[in-house]
This record gives sequence, C-alpha cells and structure tokens, in this order.
Amino acid sequence: MSLRAAASAVLASTLACACVIVPVTTADYDPDCRIVTHHMELQAVQVAEINHCSNQGCGVMVIAALGVTAASAIVSGSIVVIGNMAYWAERRVGCVAPPPAAG
Repeated sequence: MSLRAAASAVLASTLACACVIVPVTTADYDPDCRIVTHHMELQAVQVAEINHCSNQGCGVMVIAALGVTAASAIVSGSIVVIGNMAYWAERRVGCVAPPPAAG
C-alpha cells in the first residue's frame, strides 16, 4: 500500500461522517439582573455516514462532506455572532440594578 493510499484511507475513516454545524440557544436565569439571559453556541450534528465507497467515489464523498461542514460552520458561526450580540444588548437593556442596601 502506498503512502498516498494509506493517507487517503486514514482521512476517509476520520471523516467518515457528514456533519453540519448548527446554532443552539441556551437560557439561564441571572439573579443579579432578575432576567432570563440567552446565549448561543455551535454544535456539530451528524447527518449521514459514508459507507461502502471506493476509489474516486470515496474521495468525492469526503470532499463534499467537508464542503457541507465548512459551509454550515460559516453560516451558523455568523448567526451565533449576531445572535450573541443581540442577546448581550438585550441583557444590557433589561438588567435591573438591585436596590441599594440600607444601612
């Protein structure tokens, strides 16, 4: 087995799944501000698995899977950045300062 074939086999087995990156929103209660805060994160989700491929077909499938993963990461990453900026602004506006302590 040549070095190129071995490297291709390792790459194909490593990337043997088609994943997409999706934005996920979480909510937490902030007792200091007395509001529910939101935060977005990226999460990888497996949508397909590459099985029983051979020769050039396997290479094409791996390249296509990488393209889909990269594209979903770019789009979802942009959504997360914009969403977190909006949630940050929402928290800044909605945060109620606690009353000063008497004493």
